[in-house]
Amino acid sequence: MANPISSNADELARSISEAAPSHFTLKIQSFSLLTKNDIDKYESGEFEAGGYKWKLVLHPGGNKSRNVKEHLSFYLTLADVSSLFRNNWEVHAYFRLFLLDQRSDNYLIVHDATGKARRFHRLKYQWGFDQFIPIRTFNDVSNGYLLDDSCVFGAEVFVTKEMSSGKGECLSMIKDAISSKHVWKIENFSKLESEYHESQEFFAGDQKWKIQLYPKGRRHGSGSHVSLYLTLADSATLAAASKIFAEVTLRIQDQQQSRHIAGKVSHWFSASSQESGWAKFASLVYFHHSGTGCLVKDICMVEAEVTVNAIANTL
Repeated sequence: MANPISSNADELARSISEAAPSHFTLKIQSFSLLTKNDIDKYESGEFEAGGYKWKLVLHPGGNKSRNVKEHLSFYLTLADVSSLFRNNWEVHAYFRLFLLDQRSDNYLIVHDATGKARRFHRLKYQWGFDQFIPIRTFNDVSNGYLLDDSCVFGAEVFVTKEMSSGKGECLSMIKDAISSKHVWKIENFSKLESEYHESQEFFAGDQKWKIQLYPKGRRHGSGSHVSLYLTLADSATLAAASKIFAEVTLRIQDQQQSRHIAGKVSHWFSASSQESGWAKFASLVYFHHSGTGCLVKDICMVEAEVTVNAIANTL
């Protein structure tokens, strides 16, 4: 299988400019929490340049798949590659990646020293720099790249002489994120007739959530399992590019011996990805067995524990 990433690290050049990136800005707050929360790779939202849609891809601890150490890895990638290249199209583009020196209000610009346009195509749709900047240099406060645990990256992409208006995104990592719990008591469980049932809305990380339970299962768990999900309660209010990174634990409580059934997952919630959970959370045989404590006096107790660790919004 061909490698979709190409790095021109041997032909890397650096320069300084007062001009901000004209196409996209990525501001990251509480940068250190990326590593703390095991976010090895962050993909920005899409932006347009030269008539095409692009994304930035940042590896805060180096691209592990390419065995990069002691450096930040930073790439430009074409979005929606499958549809763009279904007719074997190619895009030739010049690009420059930026990092703001917040002390001097100048930008470090990393670009291809050869001056060649890079060829983006079906097998190599991502170009950039494995060794964008040494982590030690980036973390050194005297260099101005990381101040108050915040930093600003950017990009310019030139496919034709046309340029789009600038766009940006801010990724806010939440320091000391607080977990929120919600317990849902479901009475008269045996009389539930609808395909699924929802809890009341509850808040976690300034977002509204609901628990969804399918008593007779959903999708590949239909007829054999209880299905359980956490979903955004009001995703219509989210901007198209907004994303919420949350750690979620769902439980069906054992009301007799506290041997709860639990599942844990981390998920980027958005308008296009509103829910996360399990179609096969608990088998119907186990759930309805009198000794498991899942159903006592026709009452089921469901609990959600939600920790919102990051939010990405458009600038």
